[in-house]
Amino acid sequence: MSGMIDAKENPLEDLKDKTLLILTPSYPNEDESFIAETFVKYQVAELKQYFKKVIVIAPVLRSFGYLKKDRLCKDYTYDNVEVYYPRSIYIPIFWLSKILIDNRLQAVERCIEEHHLHFDLIHAHFTWPSGYIGVRLREKYGKPVITTIHENSDWFDQEVEINHPLINTAWSGADALIRVNRKDVPVLKRYNEQVYSIPNGFSSAFHPIDTTVARERLGLPRDAKVIFTLGNLIKRKGLNYLIDAMEQVCNQRDDVLCFIGGAGPEEGSLQGQIDRLDLGEKVKLLGSVPSDILPLWMNTCDIFVLPSLSESFGVVQIEALACGKPVVSARNRGSEEVIISDEHGLLVEPADSEDLAEKILTALDREWDREAILAYAERYTWENIAKEIVGVYAWMLGWD
Repeated sequence: MSGMIDAKENPLEDLKDKTLLILTPSYPNEDESFIAETFVKYQVAELKQYFKKVIVIAPVLRSFGYLKKDRLCKDYTYDNVEVYYPRSIYIPIFWLSKILIDNRLQAVERCIEEHHLHFDLIHAHFTWPSGYIGVRLREKYGKPVITTIHENSDWFDQEVEINHPLINTAWSGADALIRVNRKDVPVLKRYNEQVYSIPNGFSSAFHPIDTTVARERLGLPRDAKVIFTLGNLIKRKGLNYLIDAMEQVCNQRDDVLCFIGGAGPEEGSLQGQIDRLDLGEKVKLLGSVPSDILPLWMNTCDIFVLPSLSESFGVVQIEALACGKPVVSARNRGSEEVIISDEHGLLVEPADSEDLAEKILTALDREWDREAILAYAERYTWENIAKEIVGVYAWMLGWD
């Protein structure tokens, strides 16, 4: 970890009377009928024990009820966490337009003033808009801000290349930055000396369950070889390459089933591809998978596959590893830092269905050491990750 300070070296008891402000583009609502940025909520679940209070502010586009997020997200409180969804108006054409026409900063400031919110430090998730908002709040309230940069590799590269002054301000104006991978730390050090590499973690909901039991609960055959993947149905996730690979896999063996969890704009195209290849009995689109049964799906599979073309980290991989499942993943600039040994999984060339099919067949034939996989996954528990983050907090609050 670049420049990391061990939390044990800091007086963490001093945080017990502090309030942490979390800024995030989205946050699951109270009944989880709207789910987004769940990893932020998992992180909060561990961080809240260190603080008197945690405040979460996640601005919502005002759509007068047209958008699901606007309809379902209402302020709520649980444990020592307060969640606010201030409404804002902006034009979501593409991300540069958001920079030019965005009033989420004003929405957050209005929320702070209307609810008389007080806080001691700010943790922003994603560069835009949260990181930029955090820097502006730092200027206004004099509180330190740290920004975690979750952007996938393509998105991050675009932010660097466009060289927009507001993005640069978000990075250079923070007291510290966290990147969820290691490879981008040198790039970020051009903007800020204090850069840490701290990955995302996995929820305690992900743990080993007997595969037979999991399959019975989901109505899946005991003797099939099951492949599972999860992600938004968008081009970047590379699911078309997985479907092509499945045609080759099914030509080699007839006991394989592939389940694709997630929703998105490519659903029609992917289903059309499945139909054209006559894979309807072998490859199934599940739609959105509820969070309460996602651990079951992870435990039903023999291997988890991540064919993404670009990732910052890929938390679904460690969720699979936490269930003792090996991972077959494309080299996408995030997975290479997770699948560091063939004891845990196999890496394939991106956008290469032949290589993917070959590695899937190899993984299905191999006897994996589940205990070794589980031992490796342990480093990614949110408990361990939160300790690293709190170490940065304590260091920041020690500044004069």
